[in-house]
Amino acid sequence: MKILVTGAQGQIGHELRRTFAPLGEVIACDRAALDLADPEAIRHVVRATKPKLIVNAGAYTAVDKAESEPALAMAINGLAPGILAEEARRIGGSIIHYSTDYVFDGDKPEPYVEDDTPNPMSVYGRTKLAGEQAVAAAGAPYLIFRTSWIYGNRGRNFLLTIQRLATERGELRVVSDQKGAPTWSRLVAEATALAAARTRGQFHDVSGIYHLTCAGCASWHDFARAIVDNLPPRADGVIPRVHPISTSEYPTPAHRPKNSVLSCTRAKERLGVELPAWEVGMALCIDKG
Repeated sequence: MKILVTGAQGQIGHELRRTFAPLGEVIACDRAALDLADPEAIRHVVRATKPKLIVNAGAYTAVDKAESEPALAMAINGLAPGILAEEARRIGGSIIHYSTDYVFDGDKPEPYVEDDTPNPMSVYGRTKLAGEQAVAAAGAPYLIFRTSWIYGNRGRNFLLTIQRLATERGELRVVSDQKGAPTWSRLVAEATALAAARTRGQFHDVSGIYHLTCAGCASWHDFARAIVDNLPPRADGVIPRVHPISTSEYPTPAHRPKNSVLSCTRAKERLGVELPAWEVGMALCIDKG
């Protein structure tokens, strides 16, 4: 089948180009090839390529900057997914879309399930929720994967930031009162391709929202310590110390959920996909370099 991937230079999008290659012809569009803030460009690309499946990995991901650019964030995260889904319906195709733990407020003590009521506390979270709703309302068969704490060996992310800082500093201060599941982007892409292969890109019987993260949970401080513990020794012999701090000690423009842990049982039961523990995912990512 013909597969259109948006956000091809992003964390997940980059991996999708490889994982979907065995399933058909992959047309991978980065921002230069497809500006998701331009509705007419979206319609033109979909109608020109006529994909059987659209995988929307493109997003406005600058969480704090979104607070000062709400219109742009909404255009990319909220409106574009709906247009993609509408175009998929028009040509008889399906769509996969990625969302986020930020659609929740983080106040629930247990892991969030798909049917929990969203209550986003940031512009980013509100725009991602709008995108979910637009995809669901468009009428095309769809899968929405909510994931969290994505990292990889390219681009800008927490893993690479901590690895860099640990070579430059003797001490790191990292938030310890927010918890989630660090998730390697490649694992998400592989699970997405597996779900598409098992359903042959036809989601009529399984359309819906699914949580897709690594298993287990950690604080940002836990994650940072694990990263530092897996670094090779520094030439100067310094072993960086990772100090826990509270969210209030590291204020940001956008509110972050205290609890970002998502229950992934539905994806396992209905789609047959399951990711390993976050520690395993991190070790695999570091090993791949």
